[in-house]
Amino acid sequence: MIHWQRIWDDDENTIRDIPVKIIARILSFFYQGVVNLRHWLYTHKIFKETKLSCPVISVGNITVGGTGKTPCVIMLGHMLKKNGFQPAVISRGYGGRSTNPINVVSDGKTILLDSETSGDEPFLIARALKGVPVITGPRRIATGQVAIDKFGANVLICDDAMQHRQIFRDINLVLWDSEGLKGNHHVLPRGKLREPIAGIRRASAILMTRAGKDATLDAGIEEIIRDANIPVFKSIHHAQDLIRGDEGLSMAVSALRGRKVCAFCGIANPDSFKETIRAAGANILSFAAFRDHHQYNVKEIEDLTNGYIQHEADYLMTTEKDAARLKNHPEFLKSLLVLRVKMEIVPSAQPFENFIMEKIK
Repeated sequence: MIHWQRIWDDDENTIRDIPVKIIARILSFFYQGVVNLRHWLYTHKIFKETKLSCPVISVGNITVGGTGKTPCVIMLGHMLKKNGFQPAVISRGYGGRSTNPINVVSDGKTILLDSETSGDEPFLIARALKGVPVITGPRRIATGQVAIDKFGANVLICDDAMQHRQIFRDINLVLWDSEGLKGNHHVLPRGKLREPIAGIRRASAILMTRAGKDATLDAGIEEIIRDANIPVFKSIHHAQDLIRGDEGLSMAVSALRGRKVCAFCGIANPDSFKETIRAAGANILSFAAFRDHHQYNVKEIEDLTNGYIQHEADYLMTTEKDAARLKNHPEFLKSLLVLRVKMEIVPSAQPFENFIMEKIK
């Protein structure tokens, strides 16, 4: 099995990796050519962007992997509601099993689809944003129009849409993980980039995520931002609280301090979850990382349970996204402690909020 993260980061180079890197570099050349052609066609108005009747905020990134788009969408939803808007979230619904062109995950009052049908991220957004419709489907123009016509949305949050250019966006918010590219500016599959870093020029603003005191931008990205005069904001992922998997119990994050924990997750950036648990003062006895959007089978659940028992841990922990995918295993959910996180703009949210409001008002 190819260890892509090691290939991308150029860590632990081995002779075995060299053929993979050569092939990946060749494939990257052709992939980049297709991406550049597509953007050229949009830039020169050969392909048209459709402008909807209300403002559109795109939340996306130019790299693969988890940058924190879901917490960002949730934060924006709360912010817009607070300022008197009626937002709706539209998403591709990646990982969901539905093949329908329009899927109403939530009408703003009731969650109508489960995580398997809608995708775990839209389901999680719907659960977190009361009063905000969440709609998925492959054509964002169609889902956006439904949000406006059927649910009265007057601003749309378009999830994971940096590379989706069929719909015009008033704000192109690009998330950037503070871990950066580690100097690898190749596009997929040789690097982590979904498109060349020059695509950052289309950003209205950059939001650095998981940005601690020493967080910095990639040198190549910083040069583009400086040249294009793109504003940069910083955010952190803040541990909000803990709930039991069946949502029957809630407790403060401080309850983890000094506790022995076994943890697992199937998200794009498992290290961020691991670090959040460690920062809460827990002693991690075991940590199992599965692929992003992983659907757990009975054998894996048994192994996780047995490991938790054998380690004599205080808690077996997972993420909110993973808990959403475990609804068909109610007894297992009861044994889990779920860490909920939220995004927080630092050092103050007000400049970011002012930026968003000025752009859409």
